[in-house]
Amino acid sequence: MTRKLRCHAIVLGVTVALTLAGCGSSGTPETSANSNGLEKTTITVGALPIPDPVSLYIANAKGFFKEEGLTVTPKIITGGAAAIPAIENGSLDISQTNYVSTFLAVSQGKKIKLVADMYQAAPNTFNIMVPKDSPIKTVADLKGKTVLVNNLKNIATLATTSQLKVAGLAETDVKFVEKPFPEMGNAIVSGQADAGWITEPFITANQSQHGFRKLADTMTGQTADLPIAGWMATEEWASKYPKTLAAFQRAIAKAQQLASSDRKEIEAMLPKYTKIDAKTASVITLGAYPSELNANRLQKVADLMLEYGYLENPIDVKSVIAAPAASG
Repeated sequence: MTRKLRCHAIVLGVTVALTLAGCGSSGTPETSANSNGLEKTTITVGALPIPDPVSLYIANAKGFFKEEGLTVTPKIITGGAAAIPAIENGSLDISQTNYVSTFLAVSQGKKIKLVADMYQAAPNTFNIMVPKDSPIKTVADLKGKTVLVNNLKNIATLATTSQLKVAGLAETDVKFVEKPFPEMGNAIVSGQADAGWITEPFITANQSQHGFRKLADTMTGQTADLPIAGWMATEEWASKYPKTLAAFQRAIAKAQQLASSDRKEIEAMLPKYTKIDAKTASVITLGAYPSELNANRLQKVADLMLEYGYLENPIDVKSVIAAPAASG
């Protein structure tokens, strides 16, 4: 929605409604009397202007962070991979990430911890799309064609390659070209590419504006219900601020549960931090919002990456997950 995630390397000129973050005191937030014992009471959190991180904004709007003694300031990022340097240099405390980027970074020695889940694929949330009059009718017809993806060697190419495999093709049978989601439709219409790997709200937008049709849902078979995006911090940060992390985890889990149970909460929030208007928010296809990190589900991502050559060695994802929030 990657989400890019990652996966969602969306570059949208969006101004986030930081008023949702609440107003911090003019004093020293680190030592606030209402800090609930938190080591740090004000944090900056990176997020993409897409549906995936909606719970961050729900948690702010509903006061879930405030209840934990935490002031959270969202900051727009352009992608999960790009956020890694930001959490390493401290300009972000926590950030959205996609799981493919995370496991690639861990395999390269980055000390990153996944601290909360965010977004999981559902049917028709990540589709290969083509113009309505395209001669391409099946995935097999993509042989020798150019396919746009938001990021190379990431969730986009991994998901598309899994569908190519089913059709008897290899990754090398198509030419992947990187293009931000907002630019894909016009690029395909102008003949720069034959197809695109597209997510919401751009699936709906390209159907409406260009009459694009779905060639394939890339979240089926091996990739059905694939975990897409989560929240990350550095190992050092998670160790230094355990109570702050636990407070963030509790508030986000509460917001995820609300998002999962009431789509209207998502629809109401999307226009406030994305370019998705209320009408579009009411019709786009959304994935799932899990309230806890599940090692077995995440292992599926790492195993697929190993199978398709994204990783040279296996990763035990349990080692990448930060301890869950303490109750209370």
